[in-house]
Amino acid sequence: MNPNESAGKLYVVGTPIGNLGDLSPRGKVILEDCDFIAAEDTRVTAKLLHHFGIKTPLVSYHAHNLRESGARILTRLQQGECCALVTDAGMPAISDPGEVLIAACREAGLPVEAVPGPSAFAAALAVSGMPAGRFCFEGFLSTGKSARRTHIAQLVREPRTMIFYEAPHKLPATLRDLAEAFGEREIAIVRELTKIHEEVIRTTLPAAAARCAEKPLRGEIVLIVAGAAEQPAESLPLAEALALAERYIAEGMPPAQAAKQAARESGRKRAEIYKSMMEA
Repeated sequence: MNPNESAGKLYVVGTPIGNLGDLSPRGKVILEDCDFIAAEDTRVTAKLLHHFGIKTPLVSYHAHNLRESGARILTRLQQGECCALVTDAGMPAISDPGEVLIAACREAGLPVEAVPGPSAFAAALAVSGMPAGRFCFEGFLSTGKSARRTHIAQLVREPRTMIFYEAPHKLPATLRDLAEAFGEREIAIVRELTKIHEEVIRTTLPAAAARCAEKPLRGEIVLIVAGAAEQPAESLPLAEALALAERYIAEGMPPAQAAKQAARESGRKRAEIYKSMMEA
Protein backbone atom coordinates (compact mmCIF):
# COMPACT_ATOMS: atom_id res chain seq x y z
CA MET A 1 0.00 0.00 0.00
CA ASN A 2 1.23 3.50 -0.81
CA PRO A 3 2.42 5.12 2.46
CA ASN A 4 1.69 8.54 1.00
CA GLU A 5 -1.88 8.40 -0.29
CA SER A 6 -1.82 11.98 -1.54
CA ALA A 7 1.23 11.40 -3.73
CA GLY A 8 1.19 10.85 -7.46
CA LYS A 9 2.70 7.89 -9.25
CA LEU A 10 5.66 7.18 -11.51
CA TYR A 11 4.81 5.02 -14.52
CA VAL A 12 7.78 3.23 -16.12
CA VAL A 13 6.73 3.00 -19.76
CA GLY A 14 8.36 0.84 -22.42
CA THR A 15 8.58 2.53 -25.83
CA PRO A 16 9.26 1.12 -29.33
CA ILE A 17 12.82 0.13 -30.21
CA GLY A 18 12.21 0.80 -33.89
CA ASN A 19 8.70 0.06 -35.08
CA LEU A 20 6.27 2.62 -33.67
CA GLY A 21 3.48 0.07 -33.93
CA ASP A 22 4.99 -1.71 -30.93
CA LEU A 23 3.79 0.90 -28.43
CA SER A 24 1.22 -0.93 -26.30
CA PRO A 25 -2.37 0.36 -26.07
CA ARG A 26 -1.90 0.77 -22.32
CA GLY A 27 1.36 2.63 -22.85
CA LYS A 28 -0.41 5.06 -25.18
CA VAL A 29 -3.16 5.67 -22.61
CA ILE A 30 -0.63 6.36 -19.84
CA LEU A 31 1.32 8.78 -22.03
CA GLU A 32 -1.91 10.60 -22.86
CA ASP A 33 -3.34 10.72 -19.33
CA CYS A 34 -0.32 11.44 -17.11
CA ASP A 35 0.49 14.99 -16.03
CA PHE A 36 3.93 15.04 -17.63
CA ILE A 37 6.52 12.78 -19.26
CA ALA A 38 10.16 12.52 -18.18
CA ALA A 39 12.20 11.69 -21.28
CA GLU A 40 15.85 10.81 -21.85
CA ASP A 41 15.86 12.87 -25.06
CA THR A 42 12.81 15.10 -25.47
CA ARG A 43 13.44 15.39 -29.23
CA VAL A 44 13.18 11.62 -29.70
CA THR A 45 10.11 11.32 -27.50
CA ALA A 46 8.48 14.33 -29.18
CA LYS A 47 8.50 12.39 -32.47
CA LEU A 48 6.77 9.44 -30.80
CA LEU A 49 4.14 11.70 -29.22
CA HIS A 50 3.54 13.52 -32.49
CA HIS A 51 2.99 10.20 -34.28
CA PHE A 52 0.21 9.30 -31.84
CA GLY A 53 -1.18 12.81 -31.46
CA ILE A 54 -0.24 13.00 -27.76
CA LYS A 55 0.22 16.49 -26.33
CA THR A 56 1.39 15.71 -22.76
CA PRO A 57 4.17 18.10 -21.59
CA LEU A 58 7.75 16.81 -21.63
CA VAL A 59 10.58 17.35 -19.15
CA SER A 60 14.17 16.35 -19.70
CA TYR A 61 15.69 13.61 -17.54
CA HIS A 62 19.04 12.10 -18.58
CA ALA A 63 22.46 11.12 -17.26
CA HIS A 64 23.76 14.71 -17.19
CA ASN A 65 20.88 16.30 -15.25
CA LEU A 66 19.48 13.38 -13.25
CA ARG A 67 20.19 14.95 -9.84
CA GLU A 68 18.53 18.32 -10.49
CA SER A 69 15.77 17.06 -12.77
CA GLY A 70 15.16 14.03 -10.57
CA ALA A 71 14.63 16.26 -7.53
CA ARG A 72 12.08 18.35 -9.43
CA ILE A 73 10.24 15.24 -10.62
CA LEU A 74 10.10 13.84 -7.07
CA THR A 75 8.66 17.12 -5.79
CA ARG A 76 5.92 17.07 -8.40
CA LEU A 77 5.10 13.43 -7.60
CA GLN A 78 4.90 14.26 -3.89
CA GLN A 79 2.47 17.04 -4.75
CA GLY A 80 0.14 14.53 -6.41
CA GLU A 81 1.10 14.63 -10.08
CA CYS A 82 1.66 11.50 -12.18
CA CYS A 83 4.70 11.10 -14.41
CA ALA A 84 5.51 8.68 -17.24
CA LEU A 85 9.21 7.84 -17.39
CA VAL A 86 10.48 6.88 -20.86
CA THR A 87 13.83 6.27 -22.46
CA ASP A 88 14.70 6.75 -26.13
CA ALA A 89 13.79 3.14 -26.88
CA GLY A 90 12.82 0.12 -24.81
CA MET A 91 12.29 -0.16 -21.07
CA PRO A 92 13.64 2.61 -18.83
CA ALA A 93 16.28 1.64 -16.24
CA ILE A 94 17.87 -1.02 -18.48
CA SER A 95 21.35 0.47 -19.09
CA ASP A 96 19.59 3.79 -18.56
CA PRO A 97 19.62 6.58 -15.90
CA GLY A 98 15.95 5.91 -15.19
CA GLU A 99 17.09 3.39 -12.57
CA VAL A 100 18.26 6.30 -10.36
CA LEU A 101 14.86 8.00 -10.44
CA ILE A 102 13.02 4.73 -9.78
CA ALA A 103 15.27 3.97 -6.81
CA ALA A 104 14.68 7.49 -5.44
CA CYS A 105 10.91 7.03 -5.73
CA ARG A 106 11.08 3.70 -3.93
CA GLU A 107 13.16 5.23 -1.14
CA ALA A 108 10.72 8.13 -0.82
CA GLY A 109 7.76 5.75 -0.59
CA LEU A 110 6.29 6.91 -3.88
CA PRO A 111 4.40 4.34 -5.97
CA VAL A 112 6.07 3.05 -9.13
CA GLU A 113 4.16 1.05 -11.72
CA ALA A 114 5.50 -0.83 -14.74
CA VAL A 115 3.90 -0.42 -18.14
CA PRO A 116 5.80 -3.15 -20.02
CA GLY A 117 6.95 -2.67 -23.57
CA PRO A 118 9.71 -3.61 -26.02
CA SER A 119 13.16 -4.46 -24.72
CA ALA A 120 16.09 -4.86 -27.10
CA PHE A 121 18.00 -7.46 -25.10
CA ALA A 122 14.97 -9.76 -24.68
CA ALA A 123 13.96 -9.43 -28.33
CA ALA A 124 17.52 -10.06 -29.51
CA LEU A 125 17.88 -13.16 -27.36
CA ALA A 126 14.53 -14.47 -28.62
CA VAL A 127 15.48 -14.26 -32.30
CA SER A 128 19.16 -15.16 -31.92
CA GLY A 129 18.71 -18.93 -31.78
CA MET A 130 21.14 -19.06 -28.84
CA PRO A 131 20.37 -20.91 -25.58
CA ALA A 132 17.91 -18.77 -23.62
CA GLY A 133 17.11 -20.86 -20.56
CA ARG A 134 19.76 -19.07 -18.50
CA PHE A 135 21.44 -15.81 -19.47
CA CYS A 136 23.12 -12.74 -18.02
CA PHE A 137 22.77 -9.17 -19.25
CA GLU A 138 26.07 -7.24 -19.23
CA GLY A 139 24.90 -4.01 -20.86
CA PHE A 140 27.49 -1.73 -22.46
CA LEU A 141 31.17 -2.53 -22.05
CA SER A 142 33.50 0.27 -21.02
CA THR A 143 34.89 2.59 -23.68
CA GLY A 144 38.35 2.28 -22.10
CA LYS A 145 40.46 -0.58 -23.47
CA SER A 146 41.77 -1.70 -20.06
CA ALA A 147 38.39 -1.57 -18.33
CA ARG A 148 36.72 -3.36 -21.25
CA ARG A 149 39.24 -6.19 -21.17
CA THR A 150 38.96 -6.50 -17.39
CA HIS A 151 35.17 -6.79 -17.67
CA ILE A 152 35.50 -9.45 -20.38
CA ALA A 153 38.13 -11.37 -18.38
CA GLN A 154 35.69 -11.63 -15.48
CA LEU A 155 33.27 -13.46 -17.78
CA VAL A 156 35.60 -16.07 -19.27
CA ARG A 157 34.11 -18.87 -17.15
CA GLU A 158 30.52 -17.58 -17.20
CA PRO A 159 28.40 -20.58 -18.30
CA ARG A 160 25.24 -18.63 -19.15
CA THR A 161 24.51 -16.99 -22.50
CA MET A 162 25.77 -13.40 -22.31
CA ILE A 163 24.08 -10.31 -23.73
CA PHE A 164 25.89 -7.07 -24.53
CA TYR A 165 24.83 -3.74 -26.03
CA GLU A 166 27.39 -2.12 -28.29
CA ALA A 167 27.78 1.00 -30.40
CA PRO A 168 28.78 0.47 -34.05
CA HIS A 169 32.02 2.45 -33.79
CA LYS A 170 33.19 0.32 -30.84
CA LEU A 171 32.10 -3.02 -32.28
CA PRO A 172 35.37 -4.02 -34.07
CA ALA A 173 37.46 -3.53 -30.90
CA THR A 174 34.89 -5.29 -28.72
CA LEU A 175 34.67 -8.31 -31.03
CA ARG A 176 38.45 -8.51 -31.19
CA ASP A 177 38.72 -8.48 -27.38
CA LEU A 178 35.91 -11.04 -27.00
CA ALA A 179 37.57 -13.36 -29.53
CA GLU A 180 40.93 -13.09 -27.77
CA ALA A 181 39.39 -13.88 -24.37
CA PHE A 182 36.72 -16.45 -25.30
CA GLY A 183 38.16 -18.14 -28.39
CA GLU A 184 35.90 -20.13 -30.74
CA ARG A 185 32.60 -19.28 -29.08
CA GLU A 186 29.38 -18.82 -31.00
CA ILE A 187 27.94 -15.32 -31.29
CA ALA A 188 24.78 -13.81 -32.73
CA ILE A 189 25.05 -10.18 -33.80
CA VAL A 190 21.51 -8.81 -33.80
CA ARG A 191 21.11 -5.41 -35.43
CA GLU A 192 18.32 -2.97 -36.25
CA LEU A 193 15.62 -4.89 -34.40
CA THR A 194 12.05 -4.25 -35.64
CA LYS A 195 13.40 -1.99 -38.42
CA ILE A 196 13.56 -2.49 -42.19
CA HIS A 197 17.14 -3.77 -42.12
CA GLU A 198 16.78 -6.13 -39.13
CA GLU A 199 19.50 -8.78 -39.30
CA VAL A 200 20.82 -11.68 -37.23
CA ILE A 201 24.40 -12.73 -38.02
CA ARG A 202 25.15 -16.13 -36.43
CA THR A 203 28.85 -17.01 -36.50
CA THR A 204 31.91 -17.47 -34.26
CA LEU A 205 33.73 -14.74 -32.41
CA PRO A 206 36.94 -14.90 -34.51
CA ALA A 207 34.91 -14.85 -37.74
CA ALA A 208 32.78 -11.95 -36.46
CA ALA A 209 35.90 -9.98 -35.49
CA ALA A 210 37.44 -10.52 -38.93
CA ARG A 211 34.20 -9.61 -40.71
CA CYS A 212 33.67 -6.36 -38.81
CA ALA A 213 37.32 -5.36 -39.19
CA GLU A 214 36.82 -5.44 -42.97
CA LYS A 215 33.27 -4.07 -43.15
CA PRO A 216 31.90 -2.24 -40.09
CA LEU A 217 28.24 -2.72 -39.20
CA ARG A 218 25.79 0.09 -38.65
CA GLY A 219 22.69 0.56 -36.53
CA GLU A 220 21.60 -0.49 -33.06
CA ILE A 221 23.47 -3.66 -32.09
CA VAL A 222 22.98 -6.39 -29.50
CA LEU A 223 25.55 -9.18 -29.06
CA ILE A 224 24.49 -12.63 -27.86
CA VAL A 225 27.56 -14.67 -26.86
CA ALA A 226 27.64 -18.35 -25.90
CA GLY A 227 28.63 -19.12 -22.33
CA ALA A 228 31.61 -21.22 -21.33
CA ALA A 229 31.33 -24.99 -21.55
CA GLU A 230 30.76 -26.39 -18.09
CA GLN A 231 33.87 -27.87 -16.55
CA PRO A 232 33.57 -31.15 -14.63
CA ALA A 233 33.75 -30.47 -10.92
CA GLU A 234 36.83 -31.74 -9.11
CA SER A 235 36.03 -34.74 -6.96
CA LEU A 236 36.83 -34.86 -3.26
CA PRO A 237 39.06 -37.68 -2.03
CA LEU A 238 37.11 -40.87 -1.28
CA ALA A 239 37.94 -40.59 2.42
CA GLU A 240 36.27 -37.18 2.59
CA ALA A 241 33.23 -38.45 0.69
CA LEU A 242 32.94 -41.36 3.17
CA ALA A 243 33.21 -38.94 6.06
CA LEU A 244 30.30 -36.95 4.61
CA ALA A 245 28.20 -40.11 4.29
CA GLU A 246 29.02 -41.20 7.84
CA ARG A 247 27.99 -37.80 9.14
CA TYR A 248 24.62 -38.05 7.40
CA ILE A 249 24.11 -41.56 8.80
CA ALA A 250 24.90 -40.26 12.29
CA GLU A 251 22.20 -37.65 11.76
CA GLY A 252 19.68 -40.40 11.03
CA MET A 253 19.81 -40.67 7.24
CA PRO A 254 19.56 -44.19 5.71
CA PRO A 255 22.89 -45.47 4.24
CA ALA A 256 21.69 -45.44 0.61
CA GLN A 257 20.41 -41.87 0.89
CA ALA A 258 23.55 -40.81 2.75
CA ALA A 259 25.70 -42.23 -0.04
CA LYS A 260 23.61 -40.41 -2.66
CA GLN A 261 23.86 -37.08 -0.84
CA ALA A 262 27.61 -37.50 -0.28
CA ALA A 263 28.06 -38.30 -3.98
CA ARG A 264 26.19 -35.14 -4.96
CA GLU A 265 28.41 -32.98 -2.76
CA SER A 266 31.74 -34.71 -3.39
CA GLY A 267 31.58 -35.33 -7.14
CA ARG A 268 32.24 -39.05 -6.63
CA LYS A 269 30.02 -41.94 -7.72
CA ARG A 270 27.26 -43.03 -5.36
CA ALA A 271 28.01 -46.74 -5.95
CA GLU A 272 31.65 -46.20 -5.07
CA ILE A 273 30.78 -44.50 -1.79
CA TYR A 274 28.10 -47.04 -0.87
CA LYS A 275 30.40 -49.99 -1.58
CA SER A 276 33.17 -48.52 0.56
CA MET A 277 30.66 -47.91 3.36
CA MET A 278 29.53 -51.54 3.29
CA GLU A 279 33.12 -52.85 3.27
CA ALA A 280 34.19 -50.69 6.18
